[in-house]
Amino acid sequence: MRRLLNAVYGACGYLGALCVLAICVVMVGQSLGRVAGIPTGGANDLVAWLCAAAAFLPMAHAFKHGDFVRVTLVFDKLGAGARRVLEVLALCVACIAIGYLAWWATVFTWESWEFREMGTGMLAWPLWIPQLSFVVGAWVFLIAVVDEAAIVLRGSVPTYVAAVEERHARGDFSSDI
Repeated sequence: MRRLLNAVYGACGYLGALCVLAICVVMVGQSLGRVAGIPTGGANDLVAWLCAAAAFLPMAHAFKHGDFVRVTLVFDKLGAGARRVLEVLALCVACIAIGYLAWWATVFTWESWEFREMGTGMLAWPLWIPQLSFVVGAWVFLIAVVDEAAIVLRGSVPTYVAAVEERHARGDFSSDI
């Protein structure tokens, strides 16, 4: 199961990176198209949805690798027992918040599909298609947070803490800037 979950987190991270690459390609193509006199009206719509996908799809990957901003000022002052309790509490709150986000993202996308809602920009496509990246990203992020909560409840060090400590041990403090 661990291998499968890590593969899903990694795949979502790669998809997010591909979205960033696609944004670059579309924007360069749009610039070159303007110079060449080729109409590129739908490029802005495409870039907007790719930006959303690039933000939501890799959230679980970033979370598991300790790349989310965490304010550890209080955590650093606590003993191991109190730190674990606070970590579990924070993960439980995160599960509720992200579960709420994932649920309503799904409802929102389902309604777009059900009502056959179309994009209002230059590209008239069914809105549920680009909204799927929001749904998938939110659900995979929820799974990652529940996964971390289970790890902490079993008494292990959170994966994101271990990842940051590993980077620091190598002398890499770039994510702390």
